[in-house]
Amino acid sequence: MTINRRVLALSTLAVSALAVTTPVLAASADEDAVAKKVEAFRLAQIAADPKALGALCWDDLSYSHSSGKVEDKATFITNATDGKSKFLSIEYKEPTIKVIGPAAIVRFHWVAEQEMAADGKKVPTNLHILMNWQKQGDDWKLLSRAATKL
Repeated sequence: MTINRRVLALSTLAVSALAVTTPVLAASADEDAVAKKVEAFRLAQIAADPKALGALCWDDLSYSHSSGKVEDKATFITNATDGKSKFLSIEYKEPTIKVIGPAAIVRFHWVAEQEMAADGKKVPTNLHILMNWQKQGDDWKLLSRAATKL
C-alpha cells in the first residue's frame, strides 16, 4: 500500500476526531450522572428525607448557608429534616454542570418557598447556589455547597 499525503492527512484527521469526541462523550455521561444526583438532592430536600440526603452527601460535607452558617453532614441532615419547616417548592433554575476529572462544579439559581411549622408563615428564598460534587468509585457525592442571597 502506498501512503501519500492525502491518506496520511485523512488518517490523522480521523484519529484526531476520535480523540476529541471520546472525552466529550465521557464528560457528557458524567454530566448526566451529576444532573441526576442534583435532581435527587432537590427531591430529597423537598421530602425532608434523611436517608436519601445522607446517601447523596460525602461524609466530610461542608454545607454553607446564605446566612454564613456552615454545617457538617450530620448537622445539615438533622436541620433539613427536623420538621420545623417544610419546603412547598424548590426550583433549580438555569443549572450548569462542569465536570473536571473526578470533580463537578454545579451552579444554579434557587427559588423556593418554605412554610414554618410554628406559625404557618410562608418564606420565599432566592439564592445562587454553588455545589461541588466528587466522584467516589462510580458514584457522585456532594462534597460542598455554598449559597449567596440574591
